[in-house]
Amino acid sequence: MRNISDIIEKYIKEILDSSDIIKLKRSELAEKFQCVPSQINYVLKTRFSIERGYVVESKRGGGGYIQVIKVRPVTDADLIDEMIGLIGYKVTENMAQSIIVHLLEEEVISEREARLMISAIDHPILNVDSPLRDEMRANILKTMLKSLTYSR
Repeated sequence: MRNISDIIEKYIKEILDSSDIIKLKRSELAEKFQCVPSQINYVLKTRFSIERGYVVESKRGGGGYIQVIKVRPVTDADLIDEMIGLIGYKVTENMAQSIIVHLLEEEVISEREARLMISAIDHPILNVDSPLRDEMRANILKTMLKSLTYSR
């Protein structure tokens, strides 16, 4: 059985299929899925990040809402360049995996390429202390992404 986060994510993505910009009320979503509003926050923060191709804006107050925007780059190369820009000089394993999942969902890379990329940046593979590991992961991921730009 899928967990509540998966169900909420699927629901939001289904709405986004018909429109690239949606406005949601956190309290209404929490009521619909019989969960606390912080669960909605968690889903938005972890499943709808910029690395995954979304911009989430929140307006608080009485008429407050959450706006979710699906970012659609013009070309695969634009998306890859955007992801390289997000990486910076270091990247966490979670952020790197989110970038790879986004590229997979946008069909920029195949499932096989995604598995290879995730394997290359995996924590046990990069067997060094944290600051250096995140820098190595960033360099490896940026190099892989740049090679995708040239091979297409």
